[in-house]
Amino acid sequence: MHRRAAPAERTNGVQGAEGNERLNAFSDGVIAIAITLLVLEIKVPEHIPPGGLAGLLPDLLPKLAGHVISFIVLGIYWVGHHNMFMHIKRHDRTLLWLNILFLLCIASMPFVAGLITHHGDDPLAIASYGGLLVITGLVLDAIWWYASHRRRLVGPSIDPELVAFIHRKVLSGPLLYLIAIGIAFFSITLAKLAFAIVAILQIMPSPLDHYHHKQLDGRE
Repeated sequence: MHRRAAPAERTNGVQGAEGNERLNAFSDGVIAIAITLLVLEIKVPEHIPPGGLAGLLPDLLPKLAGHVISFIVLGIYWVGHHNMFMHIKRHDRTLLWLNILFLLCIASMPFVAGLITHHGDDPLAIASYGGLLVITGLVLDAIWWYASHRRRLVGPSIDPELVAFIHRKVLSGPLLYLIAIGIAFFSITLAKLAFAIVAILQIMPSPLDHYHHKQLDGRE
Protein backbone atom coordinates (compact mmCIF):
# COMPACT_ATOMS: atom_id res chain seq x y z
CA MET A 1 0.00 0.00 0.00
CA HIS A 2 1.15 3.50 -0.75
CA ARG A 3 1.31 5.84 2.21
CA ARG A 4 -0.77 9.00 1.74
CA ALA A 5 1.35 12.13 2.11
CA ALA A 6 0.66 14.23 5.15
CA PRO A 7 -0.73 17.76 4.59
CA ALA A 8 2.60 19.34 5.54
CA GLU A 9 4.41 17.18 3.01
CA ARG A 10 2.02 18.18 0.23
CA THR A 11 2.36 21.84 1.13
CA ASN A 12 6.16 21.79 1.16
CA GLY A 13 6.53 19.60 -1.92
CA VAL A 14 7.54 20.82 -5.35
CA GLN A 15 4.76 22.86 -6.92
CA GLY A 16 4.27 24.42 -10.33
CA ALA A 17 5.81 23.62 -13.69
CA GLU A 18 9.48 23.91 -14.53
CA GLY A 19 10.75 26.41 -17.10
CA ASN A 20 10.08 30.14 -17.04
CA GLU A 21 11.72 30.88 -20.39
CA ARG A 22 8.52 31.85 -22.24
CA LEU A 23 7.27 33.89 -19.29
CA ASN A 24 10.53 35.84 -19.14
CA ALA A 25 10.70 36.31 -22.92
CA PHE A 26 7.13 37.63 -23.04
CA SER A 27 7.80 39.96 -20.11
CA ASP A 28 11.01 41.27 -21.66
CA GLY A 29 9.17 41.95 -24.92
CA VAL A 30 6.36 43.91 -23.29
CA ILE A 31 8.78 46.00 -21.22
CA ALA A 32 10.95 46.67 -24.28
CA ILE A 33 7.94 47.87 -26.29
CA ALA A 34 6.73 50.09 -23.42
CA ILE A 35 10.17 51.68 -23.12
CA THR A 36 10.28 52.29 -26.87
CA LEU A 37 6.82 53.89 -26.91
CA LEU A 38 7.88 56.44 -24.30
CA VAL A 39 9.89 58.41 -26.84
CA LEU A 40 6.86 58.82 -29.11
CA GLU A 41 5.46 61.29 -26.59
CA ILE A 42 8.28 63.68 -27.48
CA LYS A 43 7.51 65.36 -30.78
CA VAL A 44 10.18 66.91 -32.95
CA PRO A 45 9.34 70.64 -33.33
CA GLU A 46 8.00 71.43 -36.79
CA HIS A 47 8.69 75.14 -36.59
CA ILE A 48 11.81 76.73 -35.15
CA PRO A 49 11.39 80.19 -33.61
CA PRO A 50 13.56 83.11 -34.79
CA GLY A 51 15.97 82.54 -31.92
CA GLY A 52 16.65 78.96 -33.02
CA LEU A 53 16.23 75.74 -31.06
CA ALA A 54 17.43 77.47 -27.90
CA GLY A 55 14.05 79.19 -27.73
CA LEU A 56 12.33 75.81 -27.48
CA LEU A 57 14.41 74.55 -24.56
CA PRO A 58 12.05 75.80 -21.81
CA ASP A 59 9.34 73.61 -23.32
CA LEU A 60 11.51 70.66 -24.37
CA LEU A 61 13.63 70.18 -21.26
CA PRO A 62 10.74 69.23 -18.91
CA LYS A 63 9.49 66.73 -21.50
CA LEU A 64 12.95 65.24 -21.91
CA ALA A 65 13.36 65.02 -18.13
CA GLY A 66 10.02 63.22 -17.83
CA HIS A 67 11.05 60.83 -20.59
CA VAL A 68 14.37 60.02 -18.92
CA ILE A 69 12.76 59.45 -15.51
CA SER A 70 10.04 57.21 -16.99
CA PHE A 71 12.69 55.27 -18.93
CA ILE A 72 14.68 54.74 -15.73
CA VAL A 73 11.56 53.73 -13.79
CA LEU A 74 10.70 51.06 -16.36
CA GLY A 75 14.33 49.95 -16.23
CA ILE A 76 14.06 49.63 -12.44
CA TYR A 77 10.98 47.43 -12.77
CA TRP A 78 12.71 45.29 -15.41
CA VAL A 79 15.72 44.80 -13.12
CA GLY A 80 13.44 43.92 -10.18
CA HIS A 81 11.44 41.46 -12.29
CA HIS A 82 14.63 39.96 -13.74
CA ASN A 83 16.22 39.47 -10.32
CA MET A 84 13.06 37.92 -8.88
CA PHE A 85 12.88 35.35 -11.65
CA MET A 86 16.44 34.32 -11.05
CA HIS A 87 15.07 32.87 -7.80
CA ILE A 88 11.59 31.87 -9.02
CA LYS A 89 12.24 28.48 -10.56
CA ARG A 90 8.73 27.34 -11.46
CA HIS A 91 5.34 28.77 -12.37
CA ASP A 92 1.67 27.98 -12.08
CA ARG A 93 -1.54 29.54 -13.40
CA THR A 94 -1.79 32.10 -10.58
CA LEU A 95 1.75 33.30 -11.08
CA LEU A 96 1.19 33.65 -14.83
CA TRP A 97 -1.84 35.88 -14.30
CA LEU A 98 -0.10 37.95 -11.64
CA ASN A 99 2.69 38.48 -14.16
CA ILE A 100 0.18 39.50 -16.83
CA LEU A 101 -1.30 42.02 -14.39
CA PHE A 102 2.19 43.40 -13.82
CA LEU A 103 2.68 43.70 -17.59
CA LEU A 104 -0.65 45.52 -17.89
CA CYS A 105 0.74 48.15 -15.55
CA ILE A 106 3.96 48.32 -17.54
CA ALA A 107 2.11 48.66 -20.85
CA SER A 108 0.07 51.55 -19.40
CA MET A 109 3.19 53.52 -18.51
CA PRO A 110 3.50 55.39 -21.85
CA PHE A 111 -0.02 56.77 -21.37
CA VAL A 112 0.56 58.22 -17.90
CA ALA A 113 4.02 59.39 -18.95
CA GLY A 114 2.26 61.25 -21.76
CA LEU A 115 -0.01 62.90 -19.21
CA ILE A 116 2.89 64.45 -17.34
CA THR A 117 4.63 65.30 -20.62
CA HIS A 118 1.68 67.30 -21.93
CA HIS A 119 -0.02 68.30 -18.66
CA GLY A 120 2.87 68.42 -16.24
CA ASP A 121 1.37 71.30 -14.24
CA ASP A 122 -1.80 69.39 -13.37
CA PRO A 123 -1.70 67.68 -9.94
CA LEU A 124 -4.09 65.00 -11.19
CA ALA A 125 -1.67 64.07 -13.99
CA ILE A 126 1.11 63.70 -11.43
CA ALA A 127 -1.18 61.67 -9.17
CA SER A 128 -2.15 59.38 -12.07
CA TYR A 129 1.50 58.79 -12.89
CA GLY A 130 2.42 58.10 -9.27
CA GLY A 131 -0.68 55.99 -8.74
CA LEU A 132 0.27 53.65 -11.56
CA LEU A 133 3.77 53.31 -10.12
CA VAL A 134 2.29 52.43 -6.73
CA ILE A 135 0.05 49.75 -8.25
CA THR A 136 2.91 48.36 -10.36
CA GLY A 137 5.13 48.04 -7.30
CA LEU A 138 2.41 46.33 -5.29
CA VAL A 139 1.74 43.83 -8.08
CA LEU A 140 5.46 43.10 -8.38
CA ASP A 141 5.58 42.42 -4.64
CA ALA A 142 2.48 40.20 -4.96
CA ILE A 143 4.40 38.11 -7.52
CA TRP A 144 7.27 37.71 -5.07
CA TRP A 145 5.00 36.99 -2.11
CA TYR A 146 3.07 34.34 -4.02
CA ALA A 147 6.19 32.63 -5.38
CA SER A 148 8.22 32.76 -2.16
CA HIS A 149 5.49 32.02 0.40
CA ARG A 150 6.41 28.69 1.97
CA ARG A 151 8.89 28.34 -0.94
CA ARG A 152 5.99 27.67 -3.30
CA LEU A 153 7.83 28.36 -6.57
CA VAL A 154 11.36 29.31 -5.51
CA GLY A 155 14.45 27.28 -4.72
CA PRO A 156 14.06 25.07 -1.64
CA SER A 157 17.10 26.54 0.10
CA ILE A 158 16.35 30.22 -0.50
CA ASP A 159 17.46 32.41 2.40
CA PRO A 160 14.46 33.80 4.37
CA GLU A 161 16.50 36.95 4.92
CA LEU A 162 16.68 37.46 1.17
CA VAL A 163 12.92 36.91 0.83
CA ALA A 164 12.19 39.53 3.49
CA PHE A 165 14.72 42.00 2.11
CA ILE A 166 13.22 41.84 -1.38
CA HIS A 167 9.80 42.55 0.10
CA ARG A 168 11.14 45.64 1.88
CA LYS A 169 13.02 46.82 -1.20
CA VAL A 170 10.05 46.45 -3.55
CA LEU A 171 7.53 48.00 -1.15
CA SER A 172 9.75 51.01 -0.46
CA GLY A 173 8.97 52.25 -3.98
CA PRO A 174 5.16 52.45 -3.62
CA LEU A 175 5.57 54.10 -0.21
CA LEU A 176 7.83 56.81 -1.60
CA TYR A 177 5.59 57.31 -4.63
CA LEU A 178 2.60 57.82 -2.33
CA ILE A 179 4.54 60.56 -0.57
CA ALA A 180 5.33 62.16 -3.95
CA ILE A 181 1.63 62.07 -4.88
CA GLY A 182 0.76 63.93 -1.68
CA ILE A 183 3.44 66.52 -2.39
CA ALA A 184 1.98 67.12 -5.87
CA PHE A 185 -1.09 68.83 -4.40
CA PHE A 186 1.15 71.37 -2.68
CA SER A 187 4.04 71.77 -5.12
CA ILE A 188 4.30 70.27 -8.62
CA THR A 189 8.01 71.06 -8.79
CA LEU A 190 8.79 69.29 -5.51
CA ALA A 191 6.70 66.30 -6.56
CA LYS A 192 8.63 65.93 -9.81
CA LEU A 193 11.86 66.23 -7.85
CA ALA A 194 10.62 63.53 -5.49
CA PHE A 195 10.00 61.15 -8.41
CA ALA A 196 13.54 61.78 -9.63
CA ILE A 197 14.98 61.16 -6.16
CA VAL A 198 13.05 57.90 -5.80
CA ALA A 199 14.41 56.72 -9.14
CA ILE A 200 17.97 57.54 -8.06
CA LEU A 201 17.51 55.74 -4.74
CA GLN A 202 16.19 52.65 -6.49
CA ILE A 203 19.17 52.33 -8.82
CA MET A 204 21.83 52.91 -6.18
CA PRO A 205 23.64 49.81 -4.85
CA SER A 206 22.06 48.34 -1.73
CA PRO A 207 22.51 45.35 0.60
CA LEU A 208 20.05 43.54 -1.66
CA ASP A 209 22.85 43.08 -4.19
CA HIS A 210 24.91 41.26 -1.54
CA TYR A 211 22.05 38.94 -0.54
CA HIS A 212 21.11 38.34 -4.17
CA HIS A 213 24.57 37.32 -5.37
CA LYS A 214 25.34 35.38 -2.21
CA GLN A 215 22.19 33.31 -2.75
CA LEU A 216 22.99 32.72 -6.42
CA ASP A 217 26.56 31.70 -5.56
CA GLY A 218 25.06 29.11 -3.24
CA ARG A 219 23.08 27.71 -6.18
CA GLU A 220 19.96 27.66 -4.00
